[in-house]
Amino acid sequence: MLEIQITGTNIRYADGGVASVHVQFQARDPEGAINLNGYIPLTGEEYQGNESLSALKEVVRVKLVKKLELPAAETGA
Repeated sequence: MLEIQITGTNIRYADGGVASVHVQFQARDPEGAINLNGYIPLTGEEYQGNESLSALKEVVRVKLVKKLELPAAETGA
């Protein structure tokens, strides 16, 4: 299983509320053979209620797995 670390959040505000959030992360497997880093974009609604580090880690994990499972035709590769 990948160990995910949240390294930062960039919050964009609009109309007095959270419009979007970029959650920066680093991830690696226990053996150190796989290293990933980047950000996962969230809507304000996705971020609301998931502000804690443990919740953000789970959101990043779910979204990261979905992105990795996309067929090559959908990713433009």
